[in-house]
Amino acid sequence: MAAPTEPRGTALNEASPDAVVLDTDGVITDTARVHASAWKRVFDDFLRRRARERGEEFRPFDTGADYLLHVDGRPRADGVRAFLASRGIALPEQVSRPGQDSVAALADAKDAAFRAALDRDGVVAFPSTVALVRRLRKDGIGVAAVSASRNCARVLAAAGVDALFDVRVDGMDAARLDLAGKPAPDLFLEAARRLGTPPGRTAVVEDSLAGVEAGRRGGFALVVGVDRNGRAAALAERGADVVVPDLGELGWPPWRTR
Repeated sequence: MAAPTEPRGTALNEASPDAVVLDTDGVITDTARVHASAWKRVFDDFLRRRARERGEEFRPFDTGADYLLHVDGRPRADGVRAFLASRGIALPEQVSRPGQDSVAALADAKDAAFRAALDRDGVVAFPSTVALVRRLRKDGIGVAAVSASRNCARVLAAAGVDALFDVRVDGMDAARLDLAGKPAPDLFLEAARRLGTPPGRTAVVEDSLAGVEAGRRGGFALVVGVDRNGRAAALAERGADVVVPDLGELGWPPWRTR
């Protein structure tokens, strides 16, 4: 398990932030693994079929490297494009004839696979995250749940934690407001706006490389990286001020690790 890194400093100095924005999948709820599994099912089906048709070697989707580098934290369609580009594959955005593969078709298949897994297996929230959010609320610090997924509300409700958050910004909002996906900071900036706090007084908590980069690009006062997959160095390189293996290791103010 990765040890907490030393903070690089923050504009907050000795004060706590006025608000904290937390990513949903992988920080609030244990659903990152469900997303990874759904992506693998969809991409492997596509890659296996493509390899068979072209007489090529089948190279499966890696739920470690491929998921973390190309898909984690991104909107579905962006994840499809990024992963396919890593394999030198280009697909049309939409189907123009029956049976044709497209970015939209793969994205929809992934959504269906994720929803089926969610209905079958349920979802749980990380106890350490729930404890932290309760403490923040007790201290009068605003909290927001953010996700690129359109299933965010469903996930939070299934985990029984939807009432803990003052604000939720998700894939439905991104589509309605034309917000760019991570690593652009749009989702986090919208959450801070709804909480009524400037980025310079707001902390971001993320477990994905794209999400940490988004927090840094958005000028947030503090970016906390949650390292559940042995990526502490990569999270720090992308912009995390503090990296912890679990939010139970995070002191408060949040740059004081235990």
